[in-house]
Amino acid sequence: MSKSLQWSSAPAMRPSENSPAFPTEETVGSAGSGPSAAAQADADLLVFGKREQRIKPKGIRIGSETIIGEDDRVKITDTQSRPWRMIAGLRLITRAPLTSTFIGTGWFIGPHTLLTAGHCVYSSTDYDGWIGSIEVSSGRNGATFPYKTVTATKFFALQQWITSADPDYDIGCIQISEPLGNTVGFFKIASLSDADLNNALVNISGYPADLDNGRSQYFHANRVLRSSARRIYYDVDTYGGQSGSPVWVQDSATSEPRAVAVHAYGTSGTAPSMGITANSGPRLSADIVATVREWLAAATT
Repeated sequence: MSKSLQWSSAPAMRPSENSPAFPTEETVGSAGSGPSAAAQADADLLVFGKREQRIKPKGIRIGSETIIGEDDRVKITDTQSRPWRMIAGLRLITRAPLTSTFIGTGWFIGPHTLLTAGHCVYSSTDYDGWIGSIEVSSGRNGATFPYKTVTATKFFALQQWITSADPDYDIGCIQISEPLGNTVGFFKIASLSDADLNNALVNISGYPADLDNGRSQYFHANRVLRSSARRIYYDVDTYGGQSGSPVWVQDSATSEPRAVAVHAYGTSGTAPSMGITANSGPRLSADIVATVREWLAAATT
């Protein structure tokens, strides 16, 4: 979902997270019970490790969520392979008497649980509070729904997002009744240090509205340009509908994907004083990972 909000309230620089005040926290991930190998053509898209230079730095087209220079997004053709099947297209349905619908992206972090942007589940302006229901279509590929569509009515969001719409805390959670994550798999999330994020290559995949009307999954990858206390900034192409997409890193082709942020904003969400052209997402810091653990636990109660 596309939404324009104020810039990050977090400073551009801060002390290293290697201090005891910022311990590394992470959840477990799972490959799921589906086919073990990704389609080779799609697997070759992923980026791993770090890179000192940006990939294809170009011009800019301004938007709520932004294509930076030429559009380098690639359509995912085999959404039944991992990690693509862990990512879901979302149809957001407002509560009566409202009649609007929106689209977004979510991704599994547990058998019953997905993360997404906070503004996909709660908005005082668009939904008059909580969204009514969300149709979750894992690995949707146009008119094909390889893991069917399930409807969710139970949601969480960070309190700072609910009370003040702070973009640094724009993270929400979707709970579904059946354990679909055991089939499609789910991402590990990790609160990596500044040193780990410096020059890290990040992958983002989601369901943009400008391509196939949000019915197909598109991917792009590039380098972390900067991290702040609460945000990660990168020059990865995105568009409205990709709000809620996972921002993940991998050390190698055989290593486990680790999500480090939730994509939510285009270049208009990056303060000019930072001196960079970047899209961004709220960072999965240690305290947020601890909250996510509570959401995961709530799915079993």
